[in-house]
Amino acid sequence: MNFKRNQNDDGGGMKMKGKKTALSIFIGLILVASLVPAAVMAGNTIKIGIVDCYTGPAAVYTKQALAAFEMAVNEINKKGGVLGKKIEFVTRDDKFKVDLALTYAKELHMREDVDLLAGNISSSNILAISDYCKKNKIPWIPWAGGSDKITGEQGHRYVIQTAVNTIFAGRAGAVGLAKKPFKKYWIAGDDYAYGHDVGDGCWNYLKKIKPEVELMGQSWWKVGESDFTPYITAIMAAKPDAIIAATGGMSMAPFMKAAKATGLSDKIPIWIHTSIDHTSVKPLGKEGPAGVFGTSNYLFYYPETPANKKFASDFLKATGDHPGWFALAGDVTAHVIAEGFKKAGAVDKEKFIDAIEGLEIDSPTGR
Repeated sequence: MNFKRNQNDDGGGMKMKGKKTALSIFIGLILVASLVPAAVMAGNTIKIGIVDCYTGPAAVYTKQALAAFEMAVNEINKKGGVLGKKIEFVTRDDKFKVDLALTYAKELHMREDVDLLAGNISSSNILAISDYCKKNKIPWIPWAGGSDKITGEQGHRYVIQTAVNTIFAGRAGAVGLAKKPFKKYWIAGDDYAYGHDVGDGCWNYLKKIKPEVELMGQSWWKVGESDFTPYITAIMAAKPDAIIAATGGMSMAPFMKAAKATGLSDKIPIWIHTSIDHTSVKPLGKEGPAGVFGTSNYLFYYPETPANKKFASDFLKATGDHPGWFALAGDVTAHVIAEGFKKAGAVDKEKFIDAIEGLEIDSPTGR
């Protein structure tokens, strides 16, 4: 995987280019073990502050990212760490709330004196933290939220995105949809940064490569919505040929369950990015809908390479579950941090940011 600067007026952010219960107990141990007194870690460690959502539906994803990150950090530390220092981390649960995310980012910076910040599933939270990091010159590595604004129009020198953004995700969906006979579409999703960006990313590219398609309407619900019935009723009444569902981690499982319960997925085909990810499908069980298809950043059984087989096997052994794409993101983030500081030659924020430019790392999916 290779990291290059995404240029804009602010100097650009960085984004990744590259190929593509046991877990609950395991995460609980991680969260407790990570709360080590600052005095113990000072001087002999590289300290990472992680802000993410560990409460509610989104936790099924974020706990995988944290587990894989912890596994990679342990392996790095066993080999001597980085520049003679061990990597340590502390975590904070923002409960998918922007104000909490920003509060914890400030606390980790000012009180815990972390060397950099990482994590987060919510694009809105990521953008809020990113603005703070820009002003305070703190490296910020969001490992999940995919809004293209993160390294696009709101990108800057100190943000490094290790997730596939909504431009790539949307285009992938559009390419698949363009091969279908659908002409009339409806967009529906979460009313926040990621939802709008992935919906627009898919629709705009689909319209470009298949100009005859038509957008019949849009529906946007608040993040955390529990009753999708009014929205689904309106969509079914409009009778589109297909739906572009722009749901994020908080609404993925609830919406897919509602799609089955209401019969929506039996009548209208639905595309949702990451809906085929193992972490999205497993919690649904028998409540999972047919008629939903999607794209994903990673599948634990592909590519069939020694590196990916080892990663998937090690993760399953450690957590009792197969890795989804969030697990890959956590693993990649840990190695970006380690290799970035190695290349920098010092635990220095500015040197680290300089070192990220052009950095290449080995990952389960390739280099």
